[in-house]
Amino acid sequence: MIYLDNNATTQIDEKVLEEMLPFLKSEYANPSSMYDFARKPAAAIKDARVKVRDFLGAKNEKEIFFTSCGSESANMAIRGVLDCNKEKRHIITTKVEHPCVLNTYKYFEKNGYEVDYIGVNSQGELNTEELKSKLRKDTALVSVMYANNETGVIHPVEEIADYVKSKSPDTRVFVDGVQAGGKIPINVKETQIDLLSVSGHKFHAPKGIGALYVKPDVRITSLISGGHQERGLRAGTENVPYIVGIGKAAELAQEALKYEATEVKRLRDKLEAGILKNVFNARLNTSITNRVPNTTNIGFEYVEGELILLHLSDLGICASSGSACTSGSLEPSHVLRAMGIPFTALHGSIRFSLSRFNTEKDIDCVIEKMPIIMDKLTKISPFQAELAALKDRT
Repeated sequence: MIYLDNNATTQIDEKVLEEMLPFLKSEYANPSSMYDFARKPAAAIKDARVKVRDFLGAKNEKEIFFTSCGSESANMAIRGVLDCNKEKRHIITTKVEHPCVLNTYKYFEKNGYEVDYIGVNSQGELNTEELKSKLRKDTALVSVMYANNETGVIHPVEEIADYVKSKSPDTRVFVDGVQAGGKIPINVKETQIDLLSVSGHKFHAPKGIGALYVKPDVRITSLISGGHQERGLRAGTENVPYIVGIGKAAELAQEALKYEATEVKRLRDKLEAGILKNVFNARLNTSITNRVPNTTNIGFEYVEGELILLHLSDLGICASSGSACTSGSLEPSHVLRAMGIPFTALHGSIRFSLSRFNTEKDIDCVIEKMPIIMDKLTKISPFQAELAALKDRT
């Protein structure tokens, strides 16, 4: 199997699993208990919190809260901020956010909030001037993802946060950092960002564990009521093995950032160049430079993306047509629509996302197989005249 869908999820690093195992077996005590048996799990949580603090460049481990995933972290941030600022009823976000963010704002729109959705250009880059023009006195929250899950495009969140705070210090800035964590350096203490979310399974921790950074002067309400855990902001007995897992994964990801920026990027660029060179109806859908190092999004004109994915799957190659959270939807990607990707390529766009576990052999195999797959699919496409004209032009 060749796995090129790492923006959907990643394999658990063996070193992460090894660190987790004692807390799934012998060290199973509830960390809130008073006896000696609970001390090791409690200490392990503290250690993991420090590792995630360092991973995000926070000042203090008390700024880190553990959650179950990126979606919960986003909801905790958004709902928590808005609940503490009920007099402000305006939100600014983008048209290309993850569904866990967009659907939350749709809920608030139905409940009396006004939401401005900022557009992107054909490369997926955010219209920052439009965003700045929408800032108002009653803006409670500005919400921009760090890196897009479908295109990999990096948004200037630090610049946006600086501008928002210079004009409206009480407006909160939330950043969905799920697709940035582990791929590019994050250093929240050097920014004006108020809240930032990450999800462990995007950087080789297990599914079911996330984290939220909250700046010390930011007030939010709890999403889950109950006990005292996470300093009263996230009730429920701590998931010790998975917290240990995200801590170890954060530590390893921090160490691997240089490798991501060099070797993973090299393999991504090789895959991209090979497909664009050898497949006549392939087009790059995303910014060439301003993106995380592991992601490419390629449109194959006049061919259905689902058929491409099925043929890739038959060869043991895993890729996707966009966010796994929208899998099964017949609607084309909201991200690519916002970018104005031509209809001819919209339904035939494939995201390839690599990790540090991919090899040269993986990439060579996909480059070899893609022209063969496309040759089969173009022969059965109902757009033969259009394909012939496209081939002549290329």
